[in-house]
Amino acid sequence: MSNPLLDSWRRLRAATWARSLEFIRDRSAVGWNVIFPVLLVLGIGYAFSGPGQPMFKVGVLAPAGVALDAKLHPFLATPQVQFYREEPGAAALHKVQLQRIDMLLDFTAASGATPGRYWVNEQSPKGQLLEQLMHGAGGAPLLRQATSGAESRYVDWVTPGVLGMNMMFGCLFGIGYVIVRYRKNGYLKRLNATPLRAFEFLLAQLLSRLLLVMAINSAVYTACRLLLHLRMEGSYLDLLLLATLAAFSMISMGLVVSARISSEELAGGILNIIGTPMVVVCGVFISIDGAPRFMQQLAQLLPLTHLLNGARAIMLDGAGLQQIAPNLLALAAMSVVYLVLGAALFKWRQD
Repeated sequence: MSNPLLDSWRRLRAATWARSLEFIRDRSAVGWNVIFPVLLVLGIGYAFSGPGQPMFKVGVLAPAGVALDAKLHPFLATPQVQFYREEPGAAALHKVQLQRIDMLLDFTAASGATPGRYWVNEQSPKGQLLEQLMHGAGGAPLLRQATSGAESRYVDWVTPGVLGMNMMFGCLFGIGYVIVRYRKNGYLKRLNATPLRAFEFLLAQLLSRLLLVMAINSAVYTACRLLLHLRMEGSYLDLLLLATLAAFSMISMGLVVSARISSEELAGGILNIIGTPMVVVCGVFISIDGAPRFMQQLAQLLPLTHLLNGARAIMLDGAGLQQIAPNLLALAAMSVVYLVLGAALFKWRQD
């Protein structure tokens, strides 16, 4: 007489063993699951290695090729202050006004007869303390330029990052993982027998995911806007255009990953190794203004960076289409490249 509990246990054990063997035999999936965490830890460790977080952050305008050290001014040797090279323009001063940085130094026109300048926000306690440290450091006196402006809330700054991260993972996994599953279970093979062309199928998947992602993120943003009273200085239409183009670009990136892969585990590993570093490199939770130069250059190659930079410029600075045009052009170019590459590499059947 059979025992129902024992029979159930045997079926459970057999199914568990079969699924485990299926995963272990997929060498590419096992490799990604082992290599990805190691690479992620090493990358984060390298990017954020060194001494602890400095207490102050100071942007410096200086001629190209001039080192930011005590030879330029003794104040630049002050400990617990992060000095980083800032790009000239109104955006640098705006960071002081919003208290994103504590001080801005300008040595671009400094000479023996002409002192350098500095800007400090009179409403910033950190800026006032930095002034005292600068006066005590010695060296040539710098011309004081005062500005003012209330400190922008961290929630206003980080919300575009969180929503952008949510959009990124929704785009990558919502399209990349699904197409791989379609290929694995034979759904794509059956579609191949219809008049539907590969480009038409991919475009339909892209448009469907685009509508869903935009609807969900618009609802989430509206809820956050009402609950947290988020700052919005620019145009909602500009923000919608930027977000739509960014979503299109990231969905197209997911298409490239899913173009030929048949393993769901491998696809998940690749999508994670694309998406997770973007959270670190693109400035989702912390600014990358003071990050190593190569990291900032790498960030410019990723669509999430242009989405966050453009969204923050619209929401916090009131930027218009002209100001965010470089971000829009970069996203458009990435979209075209990813879409063409995904269509060219796409295959209906698994090997």
